[in-house]
Amino acid sequence: MTSTVPASGIRTAEGSALQAVLLDMDGTLVDTEGFWWDAEVEVFAQLGHTLDDSWRHVVVGGPMTRSAGFLIEATGAKITLSELTVLLNDGFENRIRRTLPLMPGAARLLAELAAHRVPTALVSASHRRIIDRVLVSLGAQNFGLTVAGDEVERTKPFPDPYLFAAAGLGADPARCVVIEDTATGVAAAEAAGCHVVAVPSIAPIAPATGRTVVPSLEQVDLPFLRGLMTLKR
Repeated sequence: MTSTVPASGIRTAEGSALQAVLLDMDGTLVDTEGFWWDAEVEVFAQLGHTLDDSWRHVVVGGPMTRSAGFLIEATGAKITLSELTVLLNDGFENRIRRTLPLMPGAARLLAELAAHRVPTALVSASHRRIIDRVLVSLGAQNFGLTVAGDEVERTKPFPDPYLFAAAGLGADPARCVVIEDTATGVAAAEAAGCHVVAVPSIAPIAPATGRTVVPSLEQVDLPFLRGLMTLKR
């Protein structure tokens, strides 16, 4: 199990008001949102139900309890939430046993943040068992802190995971930039008072005050993130 205790020796990047960068995982750093949907389709097929493709936009980016609960209600499947959660995590984990495809620009951005010693956290609604497996591809050394959805009382869209991550890194949420790919994650980050860079994966996300939308992580680097701190909130 990867500890959620901040690594020692983390310091705020010098010469910048940016104090920390907090990153979502699925769909933001790793190209796995489709894997979750495939796992959901497969599990419900085994239960005798066909998922409507339009539901994909409802369940993307949400906590397991919300996504699984919605699908149970929508299909009428005879299965409990706890039983379905196990099946979905198993189905997803089977799909990521090999090296995962990273999103364009993800490896370069993580390396740049690490090289400049910018405090960085991975903040995901996925469970710890999933995060630990994905970290094999992302590199656990790239993060001073990791926060899993089953380790906080309230996960996204509540602000708790991002507030926990900012506190763990000793950062002011208002001086943190969050990078997210879904409306659910954006809502959590904005509720926490962070500036948000949205990189939409499946559903579009509109620009807003305190929110910058870019098409790819290839448009995001450290000067770009530092520049966001000079914008009026």
